[in-house]
Amino acid sequence: MDLGGRTVVVTGGTRGVGAGIARAFARTGADVVVCARRPPEKPLEGTEFVPLDLRDPAAVHAFFDGLPRLDVLVNNAGGAPYRLLAGADAERHARVIELNLTAPLTASLAAHAHLERASGSIVMIGSVSGTRPSPGSAAYGAAKAGLENLARSMAVEWAPAVRVNTLVVGMVRTERSRLHYGDEDGVEAVGRTVPLGRLAEPADVGDAAVFLASDAAAYISGASLLVHGGGERPAFLDAATVNKES
Repeated sequence: MDLGGRTVVVTGGTRGVGAGIARAFARTGADVVVCARRPPEKPLEGTEFVPLDLRDPAAVHAFFDGLPRLDVLVNNAGGAPYRLLAGADAERHARVIELNLTAPLTASLAAHAHLERASGSIVMIGSVSGTRPSPGSAAYGAAKAGLENLARSMAVEWAPAVRVNTLVVGMVRTERSRLHYGDEDGVEAVGRTVPLGRLAEPADVGDAAVFLASDAAAYISGASLLVHGGGERPAFLDAATVNKES
């Protein structure tokens, strides 16, 4: 898809899924600005990096006010460590919610005037953690559930000038996959639990984000697009005794 002449901001776009999204937009010819607290370890061809702490509202507003134009905002920045609910106080969990829900809201509000002028769009990077129980990442899952709902409300309030959609992302193979799934054998084993037989690549998420931001999706707003390889096989199927070969 050709997005030449359009300006795209990808938050947290220096590695993993965010880098895949930034690369996908760069391939369309768009002017891509990546913002995060730390620069990428390797340069991302076709992108510009701007340091920004998305939890600092004043800095966020100053960043967007300084842009000459903006057509697409991809709210990708987020994440959380493994942490059981009773293993930390509420303030620590609240910081996870701040990064994964409040920061995207702050960025969207700061970008709104630009996007309204450009008839632009916002792509929220959600997670399957927001649609199912998420033990060990409950605050993250709650934030992602809130993000998806926020996107739907935003799509109604800001229509027709600004479209807002969510990518509900499943498991993705990144440079940090081994921290979650163990060695390469563990990563491959986890991939085999996905109906399509593998984890997503960052490029898979990037291509979906480009689609939602493109003219091909001009009548899509308030939607949630599942990018999870078919989801998860229900556990009860393995436990049930019916319909099994002897």
